[in-house]
Amino acid sequence: MLDNVILVIQVVLALIGVYQLFLTCFGWYRVKAKPQFAPQKSFAILVAAHNEEQVVGALIDNLKKLDYPKELYDVFVICDNCTDRTADITRSKGAYACERHNLKLRGKGYAIEWMLKELWKKPRSYDAIVMFDADNLVNPDYLTLMNNDLCNGSKVIQAYLDTKNPNDSWITAAYAVTYWYCNRLWQLPRQNLGLANFLGGTGMCFDTNLLKEIGWGATSLVEDLEFTMRCVQRGINPTFNYDAKVYDEKPLTFKASAKQRLRWMQGHFDVARRYSFPLLWQGLKEGSWSKLDTGLYALNVYNVLIGSLVTIVLWTDRITPGLPYLQSLFDYSPPLFMTIGILSFIQFPLALIIEKANWKTYLYLIPFPLFMLSWWPITVYAFFTQNNKQWSHTEHTRVIRLEEVQSKQVS
Repeated sequence: MLDNVILVIQVVLALIGVYQLFLTCFGWYRVKAKPQFAPQKSFAILVAAHNEEQVVGALIDNLKKLDYPKELYDVFVICDNCTDRTADITRSKGAYACERHNLKLRGKGYAIEWMLKELWKKPRSYDAIVMFDADNLVNPDYLTLMNNDLCNGSKVIQAYLDTKNPNDSWITAAYAVTYWYCNRLWQLPRQNLGLANFLGGTGMCFDTNLLKEIGWGATSLVEDLEFTMRCVQRGINPTFNYDAKVYDEKPLTFKASAKQRLRWMQGHFDVARRYSFPLLWQGLKEGSWSKLDTGLYALNVYNVLIGSLVTIVLWTDRITPGLPYLQSLFDYSPPLFMTIGILSFIQFPLALIIEKANWKTYLYLIPFPLFMLSWWPITVYAFFTQNNKQWSHTEHTRVIRLEEVQSKQVS
């Protein structure tokens, strides 16, 4: 009985893996450039910040230099429960400091929900809302590209997420490799196929009327994933702009990384529990590939959980003295599954090649499997602590400016 259950689980996980492998084929190409429009959309740029005095100034300086008419955008920093000089620095840089004090409802999702309500009260209205984190940097053409997408009909847009510090440590390099893979072989295929893209927490742009119509309502530990689910449920597919680059700072140490990823996985379990099966059911009833694909994506956290446990059980069975009791799917066709395994792994160096990564990053592919394997214990622990809704802050203490990021990309 157990043998059959384990085998069925392996078949399901293999099919999901092959499906994702199939989708990556559509990331090899990019569609023709979209129509260009003169600047016409106005933007409210919201920057989520909690004690970010070290980095918020660099981002505001960056945003003030965007290649877009200055009268068409304003910068608002959400100083969420700050106890440092974040608000003072924001004002000194010519941006709006919006101070929020609520120790019970903490976290980025609650801060955004509060800020939007405050924004609707202001005399000036904006065509779109853009969201960044305080440690971000953005290419000068970001708003121009968002303007084009909005004029082309997009309601929710995710920018290309990159890292500010890919070569600081093997951990930041692992994040960078993951980002390049996701941008090119996860997001771009879905954009090319007309499926829903997934919001990444920063570099996001929203049509104001849509936000006013459905509200924010995403206050989980992964507010970006939650809002993605809410959009797709309503038939609104977030789109992806490959050319709009946003740079995010990643933690240097494994401990800080594990803490951040634990929060992500805890939130992912919460969102998956509430949205995955309703979306899958909607997709089946409506014949919507987009909803089915998004529902499967929401279930990924369970795929990692179950896949890691099944793998451990199978390997334990193999190394236990005596004949193996449990049947591995690999045993049915070793060449086939060896090929699938190799193809799954080479996607990551392939992404580096396509994205023209700095040569130093290739050296970090050696410890990269350790980073990927570390998702297993993190996900298992997250499953048993998923009711924890306590938001944790990733501290940023290093100032990096856009010029430094761009110079390293060409070196």
